[in-house]
Amino acid sequence: MPAPMLLLRAVAASLAAGFLCLGPAHAQDERAQAVCAEAEDRYGEIFGRPSADEPFTVVLMYQSAFCPVDVTVKRGEQVRWVNVEKRTSHSIWFEDAGLPESERIFPEENIDMTVDLPAGEHRYLCGPHWERQNMIGRLTVVE
Repeated sequence: MPAPMLLLRAVAASLAAGFLCLGPAHAQDERAQAVCAEAEDRYGEIFGRPSADEPFTVVLMYQSAFCPVDVTVKRGEQVRWVNVEKRTSHSIWFEDAGLPESERIFPEENIDMTVDLPAGEHRYLCGPHWERQNMIGRLTVVE
């Protein structure tokens, strides 16, 4: 095979590998956006208003996902996690911060927290769904 053809095949293979690496991440982003849009629709059905209209930060729990997955709040602000599932229970667990796992909340229930964690990033988990379904969120606390 002529050298230019070999070079062309190598470039094509490199590009394909790059696209394959980007493909699944892009698909995951699209899936997360779709899940969060459904979660917001469920919130509206349940409460009759968008979650953004609440006087506190809302994190929705739906299809083994936190929506949004990343939240930034000031210390002392309130965060409400709301289960908008139809059948599944969830919990909140700031394991790395040494806090105990919350009790499970069932559909249309919520957990409220006045944030008193130190400034920085804090990972939290859904106790029953973090290992297999990767239900992990991040709360960034600012002063």
